[in-house]
Amino acid sequence: MKLYVSPRTPNPRRVTMFIAEKAIAGIEEVSLDLMAGQHRDPGFLEKNPMGRVPALELPDGRVLAETRAICTYLEGLQPEPNLMGEGFDERAFIEMADRRVELHLFLGVANCVRHSHPALAVLENPQFPDFGAAQGSKMRETAQWLDQLLARQPYVAGERFTIADITAFCALEFARGLMKYRPGAEGLQHLQAWRDRIAERPSAQAK
Repeated sequence: MKLYVSPRTPNPRRVTMFIAEKAIAGIEEVSLDLMAGQHRDPGFLEKNPMGRVPALELPDGRVLAETRAICTYLEGLQPEPNLMGEGFDERAFIEMADRRVELHLFLGVANCVRHSHPALAVLENPQFPDFGAAQGSKMRETAQWLDQLLARQPYVAGERFTIADITAFCALEFARGLMKYRPGAEGLQHLQAWRDRIAERPSAQAK
């Protein structure tokens, strides 16, 4: 299998972290330079018409795109350690947690950065700085909710580490780099402690 990624981008990092947690070996990483437009190369667009990374090329030639879909495939390929839920009940609640942080934290960070950082104008044209600033504010509202949640439980989806923690961690690390966002600096000590704890996991070291 081949996994198409790009350096320092959060969605590919979600997948590589998921792979590292499961200790799946034998997946070749192919790095694309987004700033140079390699994701728009006709050869890659044949694999993923959306022109986005990550994308997982399977042994039979099919290409699976979209982060969560790739993780679902990998979870089925190697069920342990389980990261997406055992049984319909736990799967539903883990998916809820994952979708919440993806839609309201991760996406808020991405929109803020893509519309407010001058270096990313090549990827987001036109940029709407006011929209970016508003998304940064909404992301902080979600971070406050997450801080309160983590005051009551050790992980985003409950009592154990799951895909929801990977999504939230990669969102915060993206914000840490381009937004210079630090939860602890804004009084969110529970979220900061959780982030620091996740950062110690071996899977978090691979970027």
